[in-house]
Amino acid sequence: MLNKVMLIGNLGADPETRFTQDGTCVCNLRVATTEKFKGRDGNQQEKTEWHRVVLWGRLGEIANQYLTKGSRVYIEGKIETRKWTNKEGQDQYTTEIRCNEMKMLGGGAGGAGGGAARSGGGQTQSGYQGGGNQGGNFPTHGGGGNAAPKSNDPFANSPDFGDVPIDDDIPF
Repeated sequence: MLNKVMLIGNLGADPETRFTQDGTCVCNLRVATTEKFKGRDGNQQEKTEWHRVVLWGRLGEIANQYLTKGSRVYIEGKIETRKWTNKEGQDQYTTEIRCNEMKMLGGGAGGAGGGAARSGGGQTQSGYQGGGNQGGNFPTHGGGGNAAPKSNDPFANSPDFGDVPIDDDIPF
């Protein structure tokens, strides 16, 4: 059997984070995905779907630290349905995506939030990915040029493509 979800969308609100009694981070995101298509009348139309996404542990802490409303993200996980009891004692069900991989992408609302994403780095559950640090502890693209090349770097003698724009919409 297979239960796998992959989304690219924008946050509709800032992350909502709380901690369990044992100190585990639980971060909830509301992610919107928009589909554009031509209707029967030939006019361009849009349909937006909203997704509840839950990130646990270190991945949730990273999302809480770097993501804001409008941030574009790649989410990978599985669909889960939770049963819970409301204040009136009635059973409620919530279907959500339990995220096991998240990457910050370019675009979205606000110029400052896009800085992390344009760098090409990302976050996964296993930890931080990306180059050095440059402003705001965001992953950066390349090394900045002033660092001495490492002897084990297979790309140390590669040409510098500094003038090539790094903000593309490819999520991987």
